Amino acid sequence: MSFASTALIGEAFVGDGVNAAHTNIVLGRKGGPVETAWATALATPSAGHVPFMTVVRPSVPVKPLTLFVNKAAADGELHERATWGSAQAGLAQGVTDAVLDGTIPAGEADDLLIIAAIWVNPGIDDLDESFRNQRVAAHQALRAAVESRPTPGDVIDAAKSGVTNPFYTPSAQQLADSAPKA
Repeated sequence: MSFASTALIGEAFVGDGVNAAHTNIVLGRKGGPVETAWATALATPSAGHVPFMTVVRPSVPVKPLTLFVNKAAADGELHERATWGSAQAGLAQGVTDAVLDGTIPAGEADDLLIIAAIWVNPGIDDLDESFRNQRVAAHQALRAAVESRPTPGDVIDAAKSGVTNPFYTPSAQQLADSAPKA
């Protein structure tokens, strides 16, 4: 048992605007803490956030078994179709892609579990773009988890240029003004 002997964690953000996909992944073995978290999340839904098993098609769950945890409560018909439809399908395909390309060893798939926290923007307007972005984000997040990326050096190098995300980028002045004082 060498693959995923400890929990592996990955993240990816793919796309722009309302159809972007932001995916956080926790990958671990059955019988360990990921299984406890997986089962607990499945058994304890909260209002608007009902974790569910990701399926390739009805009655065919993806392997490794993958729990879809929505970060945004489903709101309106298109957002619901994206959450339970295109984003779920993209996640299922991205996980399958990771097994097919060897990122996740196929022989280990039955012994592993994935928790995927998925952002689907309530303003989504294109289910096909949602699927494509989620497929790529799922695969990239899994690859990052397996390869332990980013490294601490990668993070330090990125931070030298200043933090940024799709929702906020502080100005150089704000970065300077908010820096810890020695």
